[in-house]
Amino acid sequence: METVLEQQRRYHEERERIVEACVTEQMAAKQDSHIEKLASQHRVFELRQRYLQTTTELLDLYKDRDCSRRDEIQAISAPNEFDEFYSRFKAIKDFHKRHPGEISVPLSVEFQNMELARGDVKKCEESLPVLFSDEEDFGRYLDMNALHQQYLNLKGVQYVDYITYLASFDRLFEYPRENKNAEYKKYLKAIVDYFYDFYLRAMPLHDIEAEIAALKSDFEAKWASGTFPGWGKDGSGVLSQTGTRLDLSSFSSSEELMSLGLDRLKSALQALGLKCGGTLEERAKRLFATKGKRVSELDPSLVQPGKGALGGSWGMGGGGGGGNSKAKEIACLEAVVYGLTEKLGDIRESTQENAQRKQARSAAEREEELEGNEEGLDEGEESDGAEDDDDVPYNPKKLPLGWDGKPIPYWLYKLHGLNMYYKCEICGGAEYRGPKAFLRHFAEWRHAYNMRNLGIPNTAHFANVTNIEDAKALWEKIKNLKTAERWQPDVEEEFEDSVGNVLNRKTFDDMRRQGIL
Repeated sequence: METVLEQQRRYHEERERIVEACVTEQMAAKQDSHIEKLASQHRVFELRQRYLQTTTELLDLYKDRDCSRRDEIQAISAPNEFDEFYSRFKAIKDFHKRHPGEISVPLSVEFQNMELARGDVKKCEESLPVLFSDEEDFGRYLDMNALHQQYLNLKGVQYVDYITYLASFDRLFEYPRENKNAEYKKYLKAIVDYFYDFYLRAMPLHDIEAEIAALKSDFEAKWASGTFPGWGKDGSGVLSQTGTRLDLSSFSSSEELMSLGLDRLKSALQALGLKCGGTLEERAKRLFATKGKRVSELDPSLVQPGKGALGGSWGMGGGGGGGNSKAKEIACLEAVVYGLTEKLGDIRESTQENAQRKQARSAAEREEELEGNEEGLDEGEESDGAEDDDDVPYNPKKLPLGWDGKPIPYWLYKLHGLNMYYKCEICGGAEYRGPKAFLRHFAEWRHAYNMRNLGIPNTAHFANVTNIEDAKALWEKIKNLKTAERWQPDVEEEFEDSVGNVLNRKTFDDMRRQGIL
């Protein structure tokens, strides 16, 4: 029977060996391949969990709730300590007489076996405590095929292929708010659950719980200020046709609203639950009357019969300040998806490239590649430094890797302009490598969200505009042009006097008041 002091000694020894093994894994171990690195991370994670459990048990022994440690110390320090020694010695001999074949395996043997398992790829694969799908390839790529099918079953979604979905699944702010129902919430939960599980399997040392807590804290601040993308006060641009709501903060009169047309005013009134009939002028006045008002301040005669008006502040284009808890839960899930997607940006790009590479290959080529990989594993090719796909290739110029995992040719690197970096001030000074990535970022959520924060719609007019001042100046110019194109009755409406002279309305009214006509 193990005494309390012996248990404490063993726990201290185990903690020291765990710390030493973690340092060896992180600093001294040679980890060339992806599988070896992943297996090492899982070993460190298991050692950390074991260290916490051992520390907890050791702390319980030191607290000595049952006073067994105190009694043992008193027994070995009393005047009859030799009697205590011989009684324990007799108990040990009796135990070995009853169990003659019992062998005690010291902790050193366990940690030595762990040291021997390091560096062997086959043993690393067998030691991994998790399973990855074939698509994920030991955490190199994402497997979002099931999420893609779930997305296609959402209300109002048009069909997109898997590669397009990988590039646009985080553009949740473009999804119509009226379609964000229970199925949409279930879809968001599925994405968050998959990312959470992927982090635990592919990056076990990453503190995903703290990451999600930070994302939720940041969401609360944005939700309170009404600046969360797709839900805040800038949820719809002035000229945006993707949503049904309208931002009235950019309009100073109902006449300016008339320039948007009957259909746009109707959709904005329907989104607010107001009556949407009448002429263009009546609709514009009815919509402008809701600017800056809440539900309690609104005239009940404007509300459409049988439909309650939506909560929150009127004319702000979103429900960021409202008390809709269901909408807030959905928005919180969107915030977590935005954050985790940004953290997994490199893996997401690799997944897109892998999906495109697979589609470009025939079935025979894919089977040949699988057979080649299996033969390579059987022949031990993964131990070769030059031919191993998992080995770090010789890449002094830091060229991007191609479909075969090797650096692309330098002429191709120069041809695609990957040696040039483009900076976007609107995106917070983010840099994009190559003109293709630079042009693609104008349609991504980061650029669109920052444009909405500036009060500017992300339309084709602002393509290739990266400077904030240039974007604001162009937006003012567009608004002035639209104001100039708007029909002005005082100048453009014509009248004819009794002798046939054609005058504009303003001149005609002045001359009539003076009695000239």
